[in-house]
Amino acid sequence: MAVAPAILRPTLLFFSAFFVVFRLVNSMSEAEALVNFKASLSDNQALKDWVVSSVPCKEGEEWYGVICNGGLISGIRLEGIGLSGKIDVNPLMELKRLRTFSIMSNSFSGTIPEINRIGFLRALYLSGNQFSGEIPLGFFQKMRSLKKLYLNNNNFTGQIPSQIPQLLELRLENNQFSGNLPNLSKTLLMEFNVSNNKLEGEIPTTLSKFSASSFSGNPGLCGEKLNKPCQNSVEPPKPMANTEQEQNKDGAAASDPNSSSKSSNSVKIATIVVASIVVLLTILALLYVRSRQKRKDNGIMGSVQPENNDNEESSASVQVHVAAPEKKEETIMSRKSSRNGSGRRGKGGGGVGELVMMNSERGVFGMLDLMKAAAEVLSNGGFGSSYKAVMADGVSVVVKRIREMNVLSKDGFDAEMRKIGNLRHRNILTPLAYHYRKDEKFLVSEYVPNGSLQFLLHGDHGPSHTELEWPTALKIVRGIVEGMVYLHRQLASSVLPHGNLKSSNILLGPNYEPMLVDFGLCSLINPANLSQALFAYKTPEALQKGVSPKSDVYCLGVIILEILSGKFPSQYLNNSSGGIDVVQWANSAISEGMMLEMLDPQLASSKNSIGQMERLLCIGVACTASNPEQRPDMFEVLRRIDEIQNEDSQESASKDQDDCSQRSFGSCSVGSQSGHRHTDSGDFAIS
Repeated sequence: MAVAPAILRPTLLFFSAFFVVFRLVNSMSEAEALVNFKASLSDNQALKDWVVSSVPCKEGEEWYGVICNGGLISGIRLEGIGLSGKIDVNPLMELKRLRTFSIMSNSFSGTIPEINRIGFLRALYLSGNQFSGEIPLGFFQKMRSLKKLYLNNNNFTGQIPSQIPQLLELRLENNQFSGNLPNLSKTLLMEFNVSNNKLEGEIPTTLSKFSASSFSGNPGLCGEKLNKPCQNSVEPPKPMANTEQEQNKDGAAASDPNSSSKSSNSVKIATIVVASIVVLLTILALLYVRSRQKRKDNGIMGSVQPENNDNEESSASVQVHVAAPEKKEETIMSRKSSRNGSGRRGKGGGGVGELVMMNSERGVFGMLDLMKAAAEVLSNGGFGSSYKAVMADGVSVVVKRIREMNVLSKDGFDAEMRKIGNLRHRNILTPLAYHYRKDEKFLVSEYVPNGSLQFLLHGDHGPSHTELEWPTALKIVRGIVEGMVYLHRQLASSVLPHGNLKSSNILLGPNYEPMLVDFGLCSLINPANLSQALFAYKTPEALQKGVSPKSDVYCLGVIILEILSGKFPSQYLNNSSGGIDVVQWANSAISEGMMLEMLDPQLASSKNSIGQMERLLCIGVACTASNPEQRPDMFEVLRRIDEIQNEDSQESASKDQDDCSQRSFGSCSVGSQSGHRHTDSGDFAIS
């Protein structure tokens, strides 16, 4: 009996080899597959280098729109080149390593192609075409690897497919989808948008973590997220009987034909009375709160109370006026004004009503100038309320009002502020003045009209907005690091030279020159409020080991990952609702060799700079290492970025990759085991 297996062994080997050879002979090459796919497309002149006689993934000569990984095709990105026609999916089935497929911003039309047959896809981008018709509810059910699905800016109709497994990003805005929102409870969604459709009904609780803008433009949607209560389904009243025969069928209607009308009027009257009482009580409560606040603040910018926006800066644009001081305050201010020249004062002891100038580059002004200025609410974050004030001479400033700064005495506060006021660097926005009071402080800075980096990356800019391109992105990163190096040198004795570095605290001057704000204030804030006010106190080491200058490095790393991915970091929030954990995403993308999938598509479209982006991503990961000792310092980060900008040689790139993988410079590994450099793959999988 033991002889049979020995006899069968050669036979099995023969058939195994036969099937392998048969498969190789009968399956088309990747070049043939792409050429066949190209044949189904119209206006395909941009793909003229797609010919069978060449190799799609030859290093340095990759075909247009083809993304390679280890010598095999892992992605197709044919965006904005005027393609149309009917997509033939059969050739794409031969690309077994295909993980990303994008035909965004072209002219494809008709129903959705049979792209669901490619079950191994991880990212599918069909945005910005003219696809139309309904999508079967179970269309994506078998695409179990799919993580990103972009169908926005098309003309799809019908219900949203409900059986979509394990998605991370779902973009469906600007279509004609109707019906109720599906309850996507089995997904791990980090990005979601269904705005500007024809959806209706209540927003499911599983989707309530996303912002209201994700659901806007759907008049039929309701729920707490939209501040629009959902009406309870009530059976409509029976119509009034029109004939004597119909009245006799209903005894109540026959006895009192006006009873239904009377009941309806009673309900309306009761509703109006209740609503009036609620409105009246609300007005009285607001007046009471406002009067108490005004008394508490003695009239100095006291009547302006911006909305609370859950720790992050809002973009409210409410026009208000700074409240005039109370009569007693007016008398004091008038006396000071008569002694000091219309309230303009360049220095002083910081008493009530006094503004202490630290930087006169924008002119010299006093408290009365601010009191008379028209003010606009800018934000209400965890660090204080901010206002834009336009003074009579046309100078615009930002006034930040902070209450939790009672650690130091008046003299100690003045010494710290003057230390900050002496800083000068093109990437630092030095405060102009401050106002000291025991219970609150005002910090006055120059107004920068271009807004913050956060607004550039995530704000609603309108159709004329120009997307951030790679040279500008790298310039912004380098400017941020230069400013941080300067702070870490000049404020080396501080535990946190900056302490609150995040994209909302980076303003953009002319030509996208970044300027850091809200720095050097750690020693002034009440200890109980540090974790709420400063981003550095949200770093991994803050609770266990305490903060250090390396906490600033972590904050810098989050900004680098935010710029590269284009996503809003969940690290900025005080809760788990909203945003994306860019640190975890970057580590997962790198460990699975999928670095390019983390990059913002607009940045990744600059194919010649992919290597620079990968190296910067490696720096971002190193900066966000959970162990502060494994993070580089600011000076090392600047040196690395200079290498990215100035040394494009293969030797430099190889050295950077080796350092990423071998040194204590994070866990960033840019190469595969076979030595091939990863340039793209599909989206990372979550186990």
